Amino acid sequence: MDDIDEKIIRLTQNGIPLKRSPFAEIAGELGISEQEVIDRLKKMKEREEIRRFGASIGHRDVGIVANAMCVWNVPDERTEEVGNIMADFSEVTHCYERPRAAGWDYNLFTMVHSYTKEDCEEVAARISEATCIKDYKLLFSDREFKKTGVRL
Repeated sequence: MDDIDEKIIRLTQNGIPLKRSPFAEIAGELGISEQEVIDRLKKMKEREEIRRFGASIGHRDVGIVANAMCVWNVPDERTEEVGNIMADFSEVTHCYERPRAAGWDYNLFTMVHSYTKEDCEEVAARISEATCIKDYKLLFSDREFKKTGVRL
């Protein structure tokens, strides 16, 4: 990674403008072409210097205020099958397996976001029906703390 790559990371890590040519301003600031900014980001990704470069939507800003972590008690021999079914639901943003803990029978976790708690409950009911998993709980968020990724 050279100085220009590092500057690109610093200029993009807090977001890019929502416009047709989001990298033009960064390119102008660095004295390179917009295509070079894009090419450098792609190469940093290929070299695994950055893990991902993607959109992040402030869901609360668009009215999605009901957030539920759905925890599921799935038979171990069905986790792969059930996890794939759960992950296919468009309302599920995260789906992952965790080891069971003493006093905690749940091993699959899905995150569901919607406009109301009732919507989240309805999604969980549909997931339950599709997977035949009846042992689950919804844990709703009360508030959101600051979220930031790794910064240079």
